[in-house]
Amino acid sequence: MPKSPIKILILTANPSNTERLHLDQEVRGIEDELLRSQSRDSFEMISKWAVRVDDLSRAMLDYNPAIVHFSGHGGGEEGLALEDDDGKLQLVQTEPLAKLFKLTRNTIKCVILNACYSQVQAVAIHQHIDCVIGMNRAIGDKAAIQFSSKFYQALAKGCSFQYAYDFACTVLDLSGSNESTTPTLLNRNEAENPLAIATSIPETQPVKPEPLPKHQSQQSQSIGNITISGSNNPFAVIQSGGDVTLSQKISQTTGGNALDDLEVALSLLGKLKQDVAATETLSAFVRKDTESKISMLQEALQQPKPDHSFVNEVMEALKQALSGVLTFAEPVTQVATLVAKAWARVS
Repeated sequence: MPKSPIKILILTANPSNTERLHLDQEVRGIEDELLRSQSRDSFEMISKWAVRVDDLSRAMLDYNPAIVHFSGHGGGEEGLALEDDDGKLQLVQTEPLAKLFKLTRNTIKCVILNACYSQVQAVAIHQHIDCVIGMNRAIGDKAAIQFSSKFYQALAKGCSFQYAYDFACTVLDLSGSNESTTPTLLNRNEAENPLAIATSIPETQPVKPEPLPKHQSQQSQSIGNITISGSNNPFAVIQSGGDVTLSQKISQTTGGNALDDLEVALSLLGKLKQDVAATETLSAFVRKDTESKISMLQEALQQPKPDHSFVNEVMEALKQALSGVLTFAEPVTQVATLVAKAWARVS
């Protein structure tokens, strides 16, 4: 029996006596990402505009959403800005808002408050909802729109809320934004709390490809700045060293298959993550940011059908983050080589 679609309730409010926001662009961006996804039929997006207090409570009861996304203005301790019957500002206080989510906690998996200074409400709601995103300060319109679209882009791939959040923040970084630390995620289950879509789509096991015949023509696969040709030895440019077991496993993959390559790549990423966490070479912020990128890459490579462009984007960001530290840059190059080789095997 097919699963019911995941309901995303989008609530927007831009009272007439507040600064104009491009909420239509944000909603359209979310919708576009969902429609582009192969799993678009697994989502149902409901948009409610010019939301009043009564509209908020009614929508929660009528739709039983899995995800609630609010876009508009926030006033920190003063509350979130909804509209009154005349379309003017009406603030909703934090405590009653949290109580509303307490009553609907059985169906809601995630709440996104894409509004300035909304971390106050996020903390209160997090008492009842496992995953909540709020803004710890003012966020610009452009950054708010980009964060939302990239969050749902990753979510539509079946990624976890943690992964989608990390991906959206990373894209903000890549675009040169100085607002990537404004969104704040509160998540009790972290990456272990995948979106329900992961169980809605039939799971398929990757098919192990047969080794390519020696006479088959060369094929190439690129990742980051590395290009791998099917019949060449991809490890000729890799320096020896590091963990002996991993080095042995790498050499063994020369005659193996794509799954072997990815297994070794994941092992390297696991060791790299441990080394990054233990180093004093990097600042605390860079360590945390790098660990987040590694986690994103690990989860992406464990998907039944990894998104090549997505992996490429995260890999490039990881390479840039560690380019100045040779001991960390080398494992990233090895991982890029292994992944490219795996993809060349199945292309």
